[in-house]
Amino acid sequence: MALKRLIYIIIVVISIVGVTPSFAGRIFVAAVLTSDIPRYQEAYGAFVRGLAAKGFGEGEVEFITQTPNPDPISWANSVRKFNALKPDLLVTFGAAATISATQEAVRVPIVFADVYGPVETGISRSMSKTGGNLCGVSSKVPMATLVKTMVAIRPVKTLGILYNRRERGSYVQMQEIKRLAAQQGFAVVEANVPVASGLDAALGHLLARCDCVFVSESSVVNRSLERIVHRATAARVPVISLVPDSAEKGALLTLEASPVEQGLLAASHAAKILQGNRPGELAVLTPRKVDLVLNLHSAKALDVQIPFRVLSVATKVLK
Repeated sequence: MALKRLIYIIIVVISIVGVTPSFAGRIFVAAVLTSDIPRYQEAYGAFVRGLAAKGFGEGEVEFITQTPNPDPISWANSVRKFNALKPDLLVTFGAAATISATQEAVRVPIVFADVYGPVETGISRSMSKTGGNLCGVSSKVPMATLVKTMVAIRPVKTLGILYNRRERGSYVQMQEIKRLAAQQGFAVVEANVPVASGLDAALGHLLARCDCVFVSESSVVNRSLERIVHRATAARVPVISLVPDSAEKGALLTLEASPVEQGLLAASHAAKILQGNRPGELAVLTPRKVDLVLNLHSAKALDVQIPFRVLSVATKVLK
């Protein structure tokens, strides 16, 4: 709260005296995290470390962050506050904050990270060149691998999806699941959860109808992941996800792109921009470290037997 008040005061001063703060000659890097969930914090920490390794460390760079509430107004307001301060670079974590940045900060170089499907979300023109004033890192992993592995563990007749239509990455994941369902012959039940107060009813609706639940990258949903897993396990319904650390919180199966690697890749792009490169000419990067994580403790609680072929392809097994 103190930081938000400080930023507000600075903006008011700027509007009165008509000047931009100099930050004592240091580079000003502003960062907006779509929400305060752990994977964005991990990626941001790695970004700061990565930028320091590139020669832009403490004493040379001034970092200011915002972690708004997960709603469109808060995302836009955070970007507007920073836009008024004219940062040298704006870094965004998550599709929602990145989309707000593209709409509100058209003259500030933007580096994004943890965006699921930059092209599918409309953030980038292509993976080779984004065009405009931004570049970044995609968190997209092969959804088909996650679904096929789950089907190999236990047949899925009806898959439930918890998502948030207002978060574009979450919505894109829901659409991908529906395409896979059409190809592989299972049914889908959707549950749009735009606010936390609607989660319990949405989850109850899914658990009564589905034999597996997919948790999308929605910030609203992810804040209550442990509660989702607890209720699903009690109903003997496995949870799968692409969200990092979901398996550690009880999901049976996850396919995860490393937030740390994404932060480091974003730092590499940021250093190039601060050295004079144009962001729109840089390719969208994709992390190499992707883990298929299997939670055997959750399998036991669900009374699910894991075939050897699944154990052999998992890159990380939690016992």
